[in-house]
Amino acid sequence: MADETSERVVGRVARGTWVELHRVVLAPGERAPQVPEETQRVPLELRVKGLLTSDAAPGEEAEIETAAGRRLRGTLDRVLPAYEHGFGPPVPELLEVGAELRAILRGEDPER
Repeated sequence: MADETSERVVGRVARGTWVELHRVVLAPGERAPQVPEETQRVPLELRVKGLLTSDAAPGEEAEIETAAGRRLRGTLDRVLPAYEHGFGPPVPELLEVGAELRAILRGEDPER
């Protein structure tokens, strides 16, 4: 799943560059039997970000060191990847919880 940044990379990527690796952990059919059928039909994939431990080119096997200090191997997939996750839209019921809790802890009526 190369993104716009990694498609522009030509040649080798230098050691110490922030990258994302990809690896298939379990192929389709290797999943636990209790996993739903539609899930068993797809591979369990790992995508992990970290710093390259040695020069590598996109598509090659590479090793990274994660921010937590773990060393992992996989296929170099993206260079300087962005964080693309989110937590979705705000939940209206939760927007007031903090203010209500602070009022309760101060001994005040949270409805005021």
